Amino acid sequence: MQARNVIAGLVLGTAVAAGLMLALRNAGEPAAPVAATILPAGNELPDFALLDQDGAAVDRTAFEGQWDVVFFGFTNCPDICPATMTVLGQAKRELEAQGADPLPRLVLVSVDPERDTPEAMARYLADVGDGNLGLTGDLEELSKLTDSLGIFFQKAGTGDGAYGVDHSTVVLVIDPQARLKALFTAPHEVANFVHDLPLIMAGE
Repeated sequence: MQARNVIAGLVLGTAVAAGLMLALRNAGEPAAPVAATILPAGNELPDFALLDQDGAAVDRTAFEGQWDVVFFGFTNCPDICPATMTVLGQAKRELEAQGADPLPRLVLVSVDPERDTPEAMARYLADVGDGNLGLTGDLEELSKLTDSLGIFFQKAGTGDGAYGVDHSTVVLVIDPQARLKALFTAPHEVANFVHDLPLIMAGE
């Protein structure tokens, strides 16, 4: 009986020690993104020539010097685009409230430049928050950017003479060297961006 108690005690002690070591090891591991996919560095943005929401000329250098969270959509989008931009705007506000530094800039790139004038982009972005960027312009120049990033978009008739635009719903993270750093796939949630973006920006 005494031998059994000794063995049981050793087994229990070993299990407790193993559990403690595992807990300590896990506690020392750095946090990892819960939703974002981190990409190898080096995928630089191509040269392009578009317009911002103020009508000013913009090229790839606009993506240098700060972190950008980029979504490709359009102002007439009935559901996905406003929902995504609302999530991104809320996530940025929560990061700001937490004292996050740096804060990413939100960028909306129009996949409907035929209708999305700079003025339309400015009105749309006004509801998202300050300090963000809207891009629109020539379809050929837009395609340089979308093709390099694997973004799909295509006009889709609605049957009443109007049209919508089918497009990718991925959200991209561009680092201060104008390189694609990470991506988020749908569905998009505020908590995921609030958790993952500081980790992505700290890992440069």
